[in-house]
Amino acid sequence: MMKEFISPIVSVYWLAEHLDHPDLIILDATIKKVVNNKNETYSDLGIKNTRFFDLKGVFSEKNTDIPNTLPSPEAFSQACRALGISSHHKIVVYDKLGIYSSARVWWMFTIMGHKNVAILDGGLPAWKNAGLPCEAITTPVSETPGNFEAVYNPDLIVNAKTVLGEIQNENTLVLDARSPGRFKAEEPEPRKSLKGGHIPNSMNLHYTKVLRDGKMRPTEELREILADFNIENKKLIFTCGSGITACIIMLAAQLAGYQNMSVYDGSWSEWGQLDGVPITC
Repeated sequence: MMKEFISPIVSVYWLAEHLDHPDLIILDATIKKVVNNKNETYSDLGIKNTRFFDLKGVFSEKNTDIPNTLPSPEAFSQACRALGISSHHKIVVYDKLGIYSSARVWWMFTIMGHKNVAILDGGLPAWKNAGLPCEAITTPVSETPGNFEAVYNPDLIVNAKTVLGEIQNENTLVLDARSPGRFKAEEPEPRKSLKGGHIPNSMNLHYTKVLRDGKMRPTEELREILADFNIENKKLIFTCGSGITACIIMLAAQLAGYQNMSVYDGSWSEWGQLDGVPITC
């Protein structure tokens, strides 16, 4: 029996040691960066035993125009079972950018009550840099069905109505993971239908600040970064463009020891097109 994870991140060396453990599921959750102007292409090479976690095509709510929205617990459970995931499995998720969309998947499993999930620190680039082997990944069409069953935790997610009610609360802080230029409306939003600016009283913590070379910074550095925001004993709400990088700074806060945290799932993709909500530039 594999031990439970004591941290939400694992190293490439830990994964290499446990690669063939029958209790382990390895997921590739790679998506393209919405703010990247390059035509990104990714090879089919990945880590042995990987299954592709289709964040946009399968594991997002279909009946909305807001990208990457969390699916229902029932839909999430069904999609996990189709991937062969069961409730006893330990899950390691990575992406091909370092730490990017993998943090979103960590949050998704956490909100669905599956605590034995961890992010591969540095993702596939760190795996390659360590000289560890890759192989062609082709997820089988039919996996042996799993028995995953979500146990939904609504405390880890908030909607626009909740955010609107919290922005004047001095005991709540909204942290925005977008770039400073987008936060200040000095750069255009990649989704052209959205207004520029940020949620009133929110503060900007660009997700790249908590990373170094695609890996999470050491815990003490994360604590120093977050200490600048005076968030001790506050309720924290994380937001970004579409709910992806918000999960990176939430991960950083958890590693630094913070609790009482949630993600605004609609993020700026929703807030930036709503009528009647306040916006600061």
